[in-house]
Amino acid sequence: MIKQLDQSDILLAVDVIRASFLTVAEEMGITEENCPRYVGFVTTVERLQTQLDWGWQQYGCFQDDKLVGYVSVSKESDGVFEIHNLAVLPNCRHKGYGKQLLNYCALKIRESGGNKINISIVEENTVLKNWYLDYGFVHIGTKKFDHLPFTSGYMEMDI
Repeated sequence: MIKQLDQSDILLAVDVIRASFLTVAEEMGITEENCPRYVGFVTTVERLQTQLDWGWQQYGCFQDDKLVGYVSVSKESDGVFEIHNLAVLPNCRHKGYGKQLLNYCALKIRESGGNKINISIVEENTVLKNWYLDYGFVHIGTKKFDHLPFTSGYMEMDI
């Protein structure tokens, strides 16, 4: 089941984001020393509350009343929305929860008048990149930032 999250769900969402993104950090050699602002290290209740205050929509995927997946959506411009921090607990991966969250986001974005979804990823994470490509996203570019130990990849999908 997927539902919109509110303040009462934030602590659970922090745990899901951190657990999910830390496995990627381990796989990609991302540490607090070489990337102190990586989402797996900096996500806090206060940060998610700020995003709620900005108007970001936060959604959770629940299995047996337990939060197993998270995603947030922000409106960037007319018709363009961005998906942030799509996360599924490591022991719940490969069960379709990520796809369910993406489908739900696409539905909500269309209901809000959106026609394009943007995402950014760790470019070197080819498994994730291919997952998004298989879903229908198109790779539109990369950017290397001096303060990041990885390349930022950018993808979009028309809906």
